[in-house]
Formats: sequence, structure tokens, C-alpha cells
Amino acid sequence: MVFGKYVNKFYKKYFWHFFFGILTVIFVDYIQLFIPAITGRIIDSITNGGISEGNWQFLIEQIIYIALVGLGMFVGRFLWRICIFGEAVLVQSDLRFDMFEKTEKLSQRYYKVNKTGAILSYFSNDLETIEESFGFGIVQMIDGVFLLVMSLIKMFKLQGVLTLLLLIPVVLLGLCAFFVDKLMEKKYEKRQKAFEDMSDYAQENFTGIRVIKAFVKERKELKQFAKEAKKNKDTNIEYVKVSSLLEVLFDALIYVIFGIILLGGSYLVYLNIKSSGVEGITIGSLIEFIGYADTLIWPIFALAGTINLIARARTSLKRISNLLDEKVEIVDDKVVCPTDLKGEIEFKNFNFAYPDDENTLILKDVNIKIKAGETIGIVGKIGSGKSTLVNMLFRLYNVEDNTLFIDGYDIMHLPIRMVRDTIGYCPQDNFLFSDSIRNNIAFSNPDMSLEEVEKAAEFADVRSNIEEFKDKYETLIGEKGVSLSGGQKQRISIARAIVKDPKILVLDDSVSAVDVKTEETILHNIQKDRKGKTTILIASRVSTVKALDKIIVMNDGKVEAFGTHEECLKNSKTYTRMVELQSLEKEMEGE
Repeated sequence: MVFGKYVNKFYKKYFWHFFFGILTVIFVDYIQLFIPAITGRIIDSITNGGISEGNWQFLIEQIIYIALVGLGMFVGRFLWRICIFGEAVLVQSDLRFDMFEKTEKLSQRYYKVNKTGAILSYFSNDLETIEESFGFGIVQMIDGVFLLVMSLIKMFKLQGVLTLLLLIPVVLLGLCAFFVDKLMEKKYEKRQKAFEDMSDYAQENFTGIRVIKAFVKERKELKQFAKEAKKNKDTNIEYVKVSSLLEVLFDALIYVIFGIILLGGSYLVYLNIKSSGVEGITIGSLIEFIGYADTLIWPIFALAGTINLIARARTSLKRISNLLDEKVEIVDDKVVCPTDLKGEIEFKNFNFAYPDDENTLILKDVNIKIKAGETIGIVGKIGSGKSTLVNMLFRLYNVEDNTLFIDGYDIMHLPIRMVRDTIGYCPQDNFLFSDSIRNNIAFSNPDMSLEEVEKAAEFADVRSNIEEFKDKYETLIGEKGVSLSGGQKQRISIARAIVKDPKILVLDDSVSAVDVKTEETILHNIQKDRKGKTTILIASRVSTVKALDKIIVMNDGKVEAFGTHEECLKNSKTYTRMVELQSLEKEMEGE
């Protein structure tokens, strides 16, 4: 059982699961304690009268009672498993949803600072620990406490002095367990961190396996993974040592308890025989007492397990809470809701620095206005701010008020969903999901017809390639489109963006991996089908953008020129140099 602001609500939400589950556990504990009493009566009956005809009816009755108790325990244990373990699964499911919902709201800054493998460990190991604490943890604690108390009450009634002697090792164990619990929590936190690091390293290797193989670095990566695995192993061993110490303490306690019972109980039976029943206890009472003591063993182990589990659950909940406590930076604020956005974009005295390095401006004093329906090219050196400029349109980061406008509205006061629905985006890395080609293209609307998907594929000049595959549009493309070529991934990514028919289309270096003929086809389709809609195309080749309405030339985060091909040649040294270099490359290829 674990408590915290993100899990306390589940105790209320699933109250009846808890209530009936706990009630059933207590019921099972209560009837379970009939068995030692029945056994004791049977032993006394046999000891006093032997097995005679008169005893048979009594013995049969007692055996029937034991069978009924067994049946009650069977039904009760089945019911509490349904209630409590079922509730634990529901809690895990709800908490996983809360976590996933939070991760989708977090900004780019969070994912820049926190690695994917680390985040995934919250959804695996940590969530499993929380589920275990809500399931088996609750059973162990309730079962342990009630069975312990009820067993001790029964034992006190039978023989108070002997029971008091047994409490001495129990109290000592409680004190030891308290201090061991604190140590276990720290060890478990280290263990989870080591697993997180190893998981992150493995995930990164799986993602980059083609690069590793290409550079023949399998052995190097294996050695590094061995170091991460050893660190994980060592922290696990440290944790197991502390956990084992607790188990050994409990084992020692059990031996001490039974030693006291056998020594003290035997003496009391001896007194009973010597005094003809006036003093001490009967053999049946001793057997009954041993039965209660035997029942007492499980609560002791259960409480030890609970201490262990609570320590782990607190650590896991702390890690999950850190995720859920993360501030959502990109939110709607003082929104205005225009009926429609046409696609006009304006940057006014715009500056931008990434949140993790606010002293370094990536974009500086940008002043441009793109009219709705224009087709704009963006060129510049690597690192000049081309992608950063277009990324500002998606509200991935907060920007200063009154510096970026869409259709005259400050982007900071437009609904985020409206802004993003207005834009179709083909990213530089051409990320694709591990799904069918059809579902990747229709990502913006899963109910899209096949005809619409085919039309988008035709626009991106990838339809013929898709139809060559055995399963055509139902072809599974593997993680991140691993089964496709670079050019195919780019064109499917373009199809995914264009199928939205967005008012603003952003293609970030999206034709770099295709041949000249395919590039010309895509550019022709943009000019033909995107009339009246804004299109922004980042390119590394001047030939890609020279025929567009206007060109933005970026240099060191600034707009060096903004105009037609001829105007940029006149006003931008960077653009002129790019034209000269690419013309020279063309001449050399011609030779």
C-alpha cells in the first residue's frame, strides 16, 4: 500500500473493490483460525478417550467443520483475488494513461533533457511496482496485520505468559525492520537508476543498429553495454543483500518462536500431566497453540514483504511523480478563436533562444511577412536557423508576445490545436511509425478513404513504388520505416503532410533524398495543387527554390535576404555563393 497525490484518488475511485476485497481477506483470516482449535479438540479427544465408537461421531463432525472452513477459504481467496488484484490492474492502467497523457503535453525541452529509455522505465518497472503495491501489497498488509492480531488474541487466551515471551523477538524484529526499510529504499532507488541507464543505452543501440554495423563497432558497443549491465548487476546485488538480511532476520525469529513454544509448551504439558489437569495446558491445547504460532509465521513474512514492497513502491512513485509534476509549458492563454485561418505569416522583430540556453540567440531580429497562398523557399548554411524558423509555427516553444502572427493574430493567443491543425508538416528526419503505409499516410485522419491516400501518394510521386510492394498500402514498414529507402520515407512523409490539405504546408528539406526528376514532379504538383495555400519549402539546393514566389536566405540566425531569385542574387552574398558553388558542381558532373 502506497500513498501520494497521484495515487490517493484511486482509493476513492475503486473504494468498493478495496472494501469487498479487504472484507473477504479478513473473513478468510477469521475462519482460518478455526482449524487449530478444531485440531486441538480432536487431539484432546483422542488423548483422553482414545478412538472409540463414542468418539467417531465427534471426530466426523470436526472433520466436516475443517472441510467447510477449507471451502470458505477457497471461495474467499478467489473473491479477494478478483477484487484486489483486479483493482491493482485498473490502477496501473489509469496511472499509465495519466503518465502518457502528461508526456504528450510536455515540451521539447523535457525530451531534450530526459532520454527515451529513462522515460520508458517509468512505464515498465516503476508501474509494475505500483501495481504490485496496490495488489499483493494490500493483501500482505491486511492479511499480515489481522491474522497477526487475531492469532495473538487466541494465543493469549490459551497461554498468556508463553505469548508474552514470543512477543520479545517480534518487537526486536520490528525495530530492525524499521531501519532496514530506510536502507532498502535507498538501495532500490539506485537499482532503478541503474536499470534506467542500461535500458536507455540498449534502446539507443537498437535505434542505431545500422550505423553500428556499418562502422563495425559491435564489439565496442558490446563492451560498453557490459559495463552498464555490470553496474545494473552490482546495484541489484547490493539490494538483494539488504533484502536477504531482512529475510534472515525473519527466519531467525521463526526458529526462536518455535524454540520458545517447544521449550515452554513442553514444560506446561508436563505440569498438566503432573498436576492431573490442574496446572499447565493439555497436549491438544499445545497443538492448538502451535497451530496459531504456525499461522503467525505468514503474517510475519507478509509484514516483512510489505516493508520491502513499500520501500520499492515509494521509490517508484517518487520517480513517476517527478514526471507528473513536470510543468506543462505550452498552454493556451488568453485565446482568441477566429473562424478560419488562411495562412498569412508574419515575424516582427522576432528573437528566439532555446529554453536550456537562453543566452544564445538562434534567431535574431527576424522581420518577414508571407502572404497567404505564397510558395516560399528557405535556404542557408547548415545551422543557420532554417528549421528553427519554421518550428516556431507549431507552438513547440513559447515565444514573446506580438512577435509572430498568423493572419494577424498573435500565435501566443491562438488555440494550439487550431494552429497545428492548420499546418501540414514533413519533418527533416522523415519519422514514420511502425505501421502500414496506409496508416502512416492517413495519420491525421484514420477514417480516410483509400482513394484519398492514393491521391496523396500520387502527389508525392511515391504511388508507383508503393504498388510494387506485395501488400501495397498495407505493407508494414518496420520501426521508423526501416524497410524503406531514404527517398521513399521522404515521399511517404510528404504524402502524410499533404493529405491534410492544410492551409500552411511546411516541407523541411523533404526532397534531399530524391532524384532530380522526382523533385521536379513534386515541385510541379505543389505549384499545381497548392494554389491559394501557403507552402514553405526548406531546401539545400538552389534549384529546388529558384522558381518559387519568394526565397528566405538565412545566415547565422538572421534573414539575410527575402525576395525573388533575382532579388536574392542581388542582395545576398550567401545566396550568390550557393548559386555559384552549385553551378560549379553541375559543370563538374557534366564533365
